[in-house]
Amino acid sequence: MTQRPTPQRTCVACRRVDDKRSFVRLVRDAEGDVHVDPSGKAPGRGASVCASIACFESAVTKNRFASALRASLGEEDVERLRHEFEDVLQTRGASAPGTGR
Repeated sequence: MTQRPTPQRTCVACRRVDDKRSFVRLVRDAEGDVHVDPSGKAPGRGASVCASIACFESAVTKNRFASALRASLGEEDVERLRHEFEDVLQTRGASAPGTGR
């Protein structure tokens, strides 16, 4: 029995390539709303970012989420996403893979 290879993803901020479970996924759904996808399985256009607040902030500063998700993000959207992102990091715990660079 062969084992399937683990899917690889690239961080939109630092361009690090790693196992998809070490990233946090943001998704733009069919209605155009952007939100954090803790399961990594929600339908829609996705963007992966390292599980660190530094990479999240870098992606916001470089406007990488807007281009990767093909959506315009206002300040309110960024603040909401920041809170959702921090909540996901807290639920994963500090020992999760990919929490640092």
